[in-house]
Amino acid sequence: MTYLPPLTLYIHYPWCVQKCPYCDFNSHGLQKKADGHKTNSTPPENDYIDALLKDLDAELPSVWGRSISAIFIGGGTPSLMSVESMDRLLSGVRARLPFLADIEITMEANPGTVEADKFAGFFEAGVNRISIGVQSFENEFLSTLGRIHNSNDAQQAFQIARKAGFKNINIDLMYALPNQSIKQAMQDLKTAIDLKPEHISWYQLTLEPNTAFHHSPPQNMADDDFTADISDKGLALLQGSNYKRYEVSTFSKNGDFNCWHNTNYWQFGDYLGIGAGAHGKITRADTQQITRTSKKRSPKDYLNIEIPFIDKTYPLSEEQMPFEFMLNALRLVDGVEASSFYERTGIINQHIENSLNKCRQKKLIVDDKDKIQTTEFGYQYLNEVLSEFSDEHFSHLNNHNKIEIKEII
Repeated sequence: MTYLPPLTLYIHYPWCVQKCPYCDFNSHGLQKKADGHKTNSTPPENDYIDALLKDLDAELPSVWGRSISAIFIGGGTPSLMSVESMDRLLSGVRARLPFLADIEITMEANPGTVEADKFAGFFEAGVNRISIGVQSFENEFLSTLGRIHNSNDAQQAFQIARKAGFKNINIDLMYALPNQSIKQAMQDLKTAIDLKPEHISWYQLTLEPNTAFHHSPPQNMADDDFTADISDKGLALLQGSNYKRYEVSTFSKNGDFNCWHNTNYWQFGDYLGIGAGAHGKITRADTQQITRTSKKRSPKDYLNIEIPFIDKTYPLSEEQMPFEFMLNALRLVDGVEASSFYERTGIINQHIENSLNKCRQKKLIVDDKDKIQTTEFGYQYLNEVLSEFSDEHFSHLNNHNKIEIKEII
């Protein structure tokens, strides 16, 4: 690759009030049931902030001299954190890494954990983008999804965020819920649109492995045809309301509010990952490698100072690069510049031209040598497109000459 790619930071906060039955993220509920009673435990917040900053200290040698353009604080439910802890965390990060002047700092929030003074405090601490996990504005579906908030909480959370000063707010919604009609799904979207957020993420409910819903599926799940009908009508509604789709499930008002951290991730940029279960991807000029890392998933293990934060670390081989790059780049509606493949992987495009041509012939990607972009048809069959870039097609790349990665000057 010619130059190091942009760098962002992901911070994971692993605790939530209670684990939702559809959630496959590394989240740990604080609410426990015993003898018919509910009790809430308290996360070791101060110790966790200490651990996060030590984790970041250990990562710094791999990114010396590089600035970060975005921070994403996900979970779990980071809005459970105290304002003081958020301020200490962001101050600690700022003391260790240079921030670009217009850095975007996102925090995920659950409407059931919202307090007006906390939102204002988070904003003052430096958070300038908030992502509110609404999922639905219908109490019936919120109950099915195991959410701890109600419809009124969701709308109040948005207004509280706006009054706190946030000018960039995302609303997370889900569709194809058990017993959900098309009309109800569209009403959820209309309610969100009426609030005028800058960004909407609209996800299909899927039964992921290792979730309560996977082990005990809810009744009356939407079938594929019905789900497709909801999707088609929802896309039309969002686009008709000037929300531009830029990735499979994400929509930006007038195309002006794409999430920077996620976009960098989809474009095969670099990101540090700190926190329990966090993943990272770093390009290094000194080792001429792209390395993926993951941290200890268990908060208990992560907080154990006797063991390293790292769980796994492995360099990507050249034969893995095409699939790794395409896995996320093809999710972007506008695709990526063809030149970015070489810029981000160090592999000349000639090596993937055969696979690209096969996809062009099948009308899966656009017939444009300067772009790598799925067609509307190909967008429906991403797995087929990706199969053309699987490792077995590129075993010869492990013997090709490495391309020099240049330091930023």
